[in-house]
Amino acid sequence: MVLHLGKLSLTVLIAAAGFAGVAQAQQANQTVYPGNKILAHALDVETGRAVARPHEAHVSSGVMYPLLVSSGARAQRAALGSAPATAALAGSASREGGAPTRGCSNVFTSRDGERQNIRVNQDCSLRRQAEEVIAVNPVDPQNLLAGQNDSRIGFNHCGYDFSNDGGKTWGDLLPPLWQFILKDGHTGDFCSDPTVTFDSVGNAYIGGLLIDITSPANALIAMKSNAGINGAFYHSPVAGPFQTYLDSPVGVITNDNDPNVADDKPLIIADSHLSSLKKNNVYATYTRFANTAFGVGGNSPIVFSQSVDGGATWSTPVEISGASSNCVAFSGEANPNACDQDQGSDPFVGTDGTVYVTFGNSNTAGSTNQILMVSCAPLADCSNAASWQGPFKVQDITDTQPVCPSIGRQCLPPNTYRIDDSVEISGSVDNAGRLYVVFADFRNGKANCMGATPVPPCDDDVFYTFSTDHGVTWSAARQLTPAGSAQWQPWSVVSPDGSKLYAAYYDRSYGNCESTGCNDITLATIRNPTSAIPSIRHSRVTTGSMPNLTAANNPVEAGFLGDYMWITLDVWGQPNIVWADTRGLNGSVEEDVYFARMGENQQ
Repeated sequence: MVLHLGKLSLTVLIAAAGFAGVAQAQQANQTVYPGNKILAHALDVETGRAVARPHEAHVSSGVMYPLLVSSGARAQRAALGSAPATAALAGSASREGGAPTRGCSNVFTSRDGERQNIRVNQDCSLRRQAEEVIAVNPVDPQNLLAGQNDSRIGFNHCGYDFSNDGGKTWGDLLPPLWQFILKDGHTGDFCSDPTVTFDSVGNAYIGGLLIDITSPANALIAMKSNAGINGAFYHSPVAGPFQTYLDSPVGVITNDNDPNVADDKPLIIADSHLSSLKKNNVYATYTRFANTAFGVGGNSPIVFSQSVDGGATWSTPVEISGASSNCVAFSGEANPNACDQDQGSDPFVGTDGTVYVTFGNSNTAGSTNQILMVSCAPLADCSNAASWQGPFKVQDITDTQPVCPSIGRQCLPPNTYRIDDSVEISGSVDNAGRLYVVFADFRNGKANCMGATPVPPCDDDVFYTFSTDHGVTWSAARQLTPAGSAQWQPWSVVSPDGSKLYAAYYDRSYGNCESTGCNDITLATIRNPTSAIPSIRHSRVTTGSMPNLTAANNPVEAGFLGDYMWITLDVWGQPNIVWADTRGLNGSVEEDVYFARMGENQQ
């Protein structure tokens, strides 16, 4: 117990003291290593101490960010610049025309009054919130839930937000996920990759990835907010007379204490379709990194678990990424076509109960990777690995963006935000069973954006593809974004009738952002997306450009916007969008979560 308190204190003190803790680690010139060998290797790769294995997937931003800060490795990697100026935030008002606000809420309003960007998290400190998800209650479309990696009490915890007026105002909270006892006998030092979903009757479910820093333990757990609570608080998913008063036991999806195993990038989705044979089942997919004694030394298959009792119990996780002639195995598995170098799964459910999962895969012979998809039919037992069909190849993906020395990962200069195409893949299905996948890609990347000193323009782009035969074959990739500038980190959703496909993404095509690194959010609306000549309209979501977050203006948060933003539809067909925004209050540059609901005239 004494050891655990010491570890927890280290994490919180470094987060709270900021540069004092980082400076001490720099002075000591040593790194505090995580006890998990997967995470220790990822930290070495990120800091340049080791070379990545051939074709290995990246551990996600939400996990690496707290490891870098708490270990002291960030200070040793690069000069950080000056600390951001502190400011009194209470009672602040928007400088773009929004009405004065109370507390730490904020609204940015466009000059024409047509668009609003509403701050979701209500944290008053200069702490990072990023990597967002959002869900709309099918029973009450004015009830919205969001989630994000939240560092207000340390790097990171899983923050959740709720609105009962369609996103006009928000409350937020940090559920007691970290009270869960890991297999090493400790509570988790941090929680990452929050995820949220609703079932058909309005029950809400959240999930989070718990990790201990200096021991191998990690777990993925779930909690519940019963219908009528609207996500204002979360409780045990185990039914009983005092259920809503209890925060334990939680739903345990996986709980490990193996130094050669680490779980990452979980998402959960409930079957909310009243017509489905499996309505109200809750599904979880995630990446399971493992060191092996074969091949390149490790793999990272996609794993699936399900709950059929409201999140209380979960099936034994099974690998679903399978094998295909499109894959070349590097991990030494018996099957030479194992598709086991994966990351960034996205589960979604059809109206008939079919479960689909897209993911990025690097089991390819060349430098170009690929997007794969698997599915589980309505009458099949999805907890059985043999029930999964595929994987089917969706598209090749070119993810050759340059590596920024300051973060040790791919980026799009002059931004140093991490770029990872394998986790920026989203899928959706319409009521007719047509499938859609949206992704970012560097196939149009310019030579000037490569090499030791890359300079913009970089010309990263967003594409979509569709399938009309349940994912067996896919259309050619169709580009959504203009040439000559960078767009990245998309998320997407299709309308129930399939007439509109929506994709929201970060965009540098406004003003001089391509050269300065400022960013906006754009919504692309693709009408008749499966037709030979679809109509595509681009709408600016942000009311003003977000400043480039750099080591010079915020050394603690620089380099991280998370691995994804999010978009979903309400019952009126309006896109609801959340993203990490760097427009801090009172002149600061720091990350918070903002929301916009786009009406018909804005699509």
